[in-house]
Amino acid sequence: MSTPISVLLVDDHALVRRGFRRMLEDDPALAVVGEASTGDEAVARYLELRPDVVVMDSAMPGMGGIGATRAILAKHPEARVLMLSMHSEETLVRQALAVGARGYVLKSALDLDLAAAVKQVHAGEQVVDPAILRQTAVGDERPRLTPRELEVLQLICDGLSNKEIAVQLGL
Repeated sequence: MSTPISVLLVDDHALVRRGFRRMLEDDPALAVVGEASTGDEAVARYLELRPDVVVMDSAMPGMGGIGATRAILAKHPEARVLMLSMHSEETLVRQALAVGARGYVLKSALDLDLAAAVKQVHAGEQVVDPAILRQTAVGDERPRLTPRELEVLQLICDGLSNKEIAVQLGL
């Protein structure tokens, strides 16, 4: 038998991590090697464990999933991150994929096959929740936010004040 795909689970809710751990460990091809509850902790655990795939919550206090993904990929561009979120807004999906996440899956999906999504990301495929694809209108020509605007928006969503955002962005 081949070596299982190693997975780092990142979510600020312990109960959610426990549920996802059980889903993943039901598949013998996957092994959860670590957990983290914040973006900062996710970066540190990635550097320590070097998992094959990171299953990353998008919205966490402090450094969110998008910031943590950006930080991990800045040092290790080969890292594979699957973003897991309650938020299906197109701008957040685009931002996650723009920083290098290989997938974006909704936690609320009734038919969520997290193990299959992890395997697809590990295989180099991009995974986007079908519900998100159905929401995205083909040929939609609405104005898009710049990467910087998306970064500020994510920090606002993370609950940072204007002053905290300015410090984080070095302004």
